[in-house]
Amino acid sequence: MARTTIEWTTSTWNPVTGCTKTSAGCQHCYAERLANRLMRMGNPSYAAGFQVRLHERLLNLPFMWRTPQTVFVNSMSDLFHPEVPVSFINRVFTTMRSADWHQYQILTKRSERVAELSPRLDWAPNIWMGVSIENQDYVFRAEHLRHINAAVKFLSIEPLIGPISDLNLTGIDWVIVGGESGPGARTMKPEWARSIRDACQNAGVPFFFKQWGGVNKKKNGRLLDNRTWNEMPHGTEARTLTLLFS
Repeated sequence: MARTTIEWTTSTWNPVTGCTKTSAGCQHCYAERLANRLMRMGNPSYAAGFQVRLHERLLNLPFMWRTPQTVFVNSMSDLFHPEVPVSFINRVFTTMRSADWHQYQILTKRSERVAELSPRLDWAPNIWMGVSIENQDYVFRAEHLRHINAAVKFLSIEPLIGPISDLNLTGIDWVIVGGESGPGARTMKPEWARSIRDACQNAGVPFFFKQWGGVNKKKNGRLLDNRTWNEMPHGTEARTLTLLFS
């Protein structure tokens, strides 16, 4: 288990590492920067840098964590990358179903592949599925997400690098919004974040504001209109917030 400072989860699990850029939000990928740094440090999981690699030795890792966790699956990759075989994806799902005292959060930009494979995957109530959307050009990913079988479906609108209008939240259980951080970070305008927050409030969808981002994200903070927004999917608030803020 790797404890994480990501605001909407508690731990990360990376049975797959590495990825390839697929859309505008990938331009300043934090995972790529970190993977290359870990390669230079001699970390064996990143011997190939940011090339896609499967790590069978890590498949059973969640069984070793007896305390329930909220687990971000593949924070350093994309489980639905085309180089990840369906057989390996199924093995990840087997672990998640079996180590069912944890909640798992999967996030992908390959929404077409999720929609295609969904009928063949063994979903469980503790497996959440999300898609990344960075601007109006990629809202189609939410449409793919609506048709899968996950109990909790969420949008990670991060990095938000452009306005999104008329966001359809039908069938969506949770929305995360955040600005880009790190070197070369693109600016997120306040009105972009507010419009999504307002859409969530109108639709009754929990809204989580992660950060403003920027080169110094801690300095910029995560207040939106003078308050924090830590809303979680309905029915999971008590358990998840206890894990996040304990």
